[in-house]
Amino acid sequence: MVDKSRMSCNRPQRTPDGPKKFVVKACKNGEERIVRFGDPKMSIKKNIPARKASFMARHNCSEKTDSFSPAYWSCKAWR
Repeated sequence: MVDKSRMSCNRPQRTPDGPKKFVVKACKNGEERIVRFGDPKMSIKKNIPARKASFMARHNCSEKTDSFSPAYWSCKAWR
C-alpha cells in the first residue's frame, strides 16, 4: 500500500508491491492523484537511441501533456 501523504509531488518511485512498476503522486493546481504505470516485467532501455525513438513515436509522446495520465509518466521515464 502506498501512503499518499508521505510521497512528494511528481517524483516517480518503484512500486513496493503491485501490478505496476512505478507509482507517482501527480500534483496539479492543488489537486493530487496517485498514478501507477509501467510493466514490471519489462525494462526501460532508453540508452539505446533506436529503442527510445521507436517508443516515443509509437506512443505519440510529444502529445502527452496531462500529468494525471499514466501515458504521460511512461513517456517521461523514457526522456
